[in-house]
Amino acid sequence: MPILKNNIQVNYFILIISLLNFLLFHYPFFTYVFSNVDYKSLNGVTLIISLIILMWVVNAFVFYLIFCLSRLVGKTLLVLFFIGNAVAVYFINTYGVIIDETMIGNIINTDYAEASSFFSFKLILYIVLFGVIPSIYIIKVKVINVALKKFFITSSLTLLFIVIVVFANASNWLWIDKNSKQLGGLAMPWSYVVNTFRFYIHKHQENQKEILLPNAIIKDNKKAIVVLVIGESARSQNFSLYGYQKNTNPLLSKTKNLFSFNATSCATYTTAGVKCILEHKNTNDLYEILPNYLYRNNVEVIWRTTNWGEPPIHIKNYQRGESLAADCKGDGCNYDEILLAGLKEQILASKKDKILIILHTSTSHGPTYSKKYPPKFEVFKPVCNSVELGNCSQEELINAYDNTIVYTDYILHRIIEDLKQLKQYNSTMLFVSDHGESLGEKNLYMHGLPVSIAPKEQFEIPFIVWLSDSSKRLKPNKTLSQNHVFHSVLNFLGVQSPVYDENMNIFK
Repeated sequence: MPILKNNIQVNYFILIISLLNFLLFHYPFFTYVFSNVDYKSLNGVTLIISLIILMWVVNAFVFYLIFCLSRLVGKTLLVLFFIGNAVAVYFINTYGVIIDETMIGNIINTDYAEASSFFSFKLILYIVLFGVIPSIYIIKVKVINVALKKFFITSSLTLLFIVIVVFANASNWLWIDKNSKQLGGLAMPWSYVVNTFRFYIHKHQENQKEILLPNAIIKDNKKAIVVLVIGESARSQNFSLYGYQKNTNPLLSKTKNLFSFNATSCATYTTAGVKCILEHKNTNDLYEILPNYLYRNNVEVIWRTTNWGEPPIHIKNYQRGESLAADCKGDGCNYDEILLAGLKEQILASKKDKILIILHTSTSHGPTYSKKYPPKFEVFKPVCNSVELGNCSQEELINAYDNTIVYTDYILHRIIEDLKQLKQYNSTMLFVSDHGESLGEKNLYMHGLPVSIAPKEQFEIPFIVWLSDSSKRLKPNKTLSQNHVFHSVLNFLGVQSPVYDENMNIFK
């Protein structure tokens, strides 16, 4: 039977489309399977053959049901699936990601600037070859439906066959359950279809309004400032403060009263990482976060950002980088330095004794690391300038990333120098990253893998603290978490609260 004939029965059409879907989009799925089973054993061969059959037949079964209900809906969904599959497989092949619920959250919560940084010719090629060309065939071919009786017979027999194959692999259920997150994140199109539904279901289940924390009181009128810098994709192993051989911290390494702690992030993506930094405990509930809580309890709170993904912020002084441009001069205004424009003057203009400043940066976010810092900070060369990170050498990729750490070092140094001039305040600066970053290790790039399977590069983060001379001293902690931030800020600012946990405070 010619594949491209104008008229084709729905049964044959669906088998062809399902086979095409299998061949074009499931190489990553079976690469993972072959890497995690003994494919030379009888059980391994049985499992692989069963998964091949199930992948083909289950997709055909679902497509068949949809088509028999409505050819128009069926064709529309298939076109969307093939284009969606092409995009998903591009990112899986290029960055080693898994399309799970957290990755769907990253996609939905991204902004235009970040999304556009992933644009490449290779992406267009994937969409055209694997998405557009099959879609033309799907749209043009005339599909002939079968009689209702034949539909029920075919559906029933197919479903029975699927059940038999599933139960024949009962001995492998434990392996499938153990690897379900990875398998589900690589099966097309269900990885993004199912996880998109899961994301919105969980989003709907979240508290529509923050759970307010009990009221707090300010214990004294001593002037105090906390500058909390939320880093983006900064991993501790590339900071010379943590023993990295390349000098990525030339300024901070010479700074008095500066301390660095080992720390881990709660998650490997921005929305969850930032939420964890700002909440009083790690929870799936939406409790009142640090800036909202302190603002409601009469602390001056300033939030400045060049990033996105934070929980809802309910304060007066919420400022994005674009709105700060009028007070910024020089090349640094195109980068994260814009967050410092007029900041010292804004502090001096405050009439309150207690001030919390949160700077949410984007400095080390990929894939365009080489565009995240001014040219003068390109200390390590050559650098990777491609969004397709796998096309760069390991040296080029790490050099570009290391330059973002050098730039981070400069920004933190500038903040400290400004705070030193505000001698009427006790001041501290906390730098905590939202998560880490993979730079080609184990063929993984960027971040976003579930913490349960993520490599250490994606969750081992810097936690850096600077203190003014006359302020406080630190407890002898060695390892911290993102949740230490909330309670440490309350302690430094002299805020007394029923939710305060002394064990989570880093200051003596």
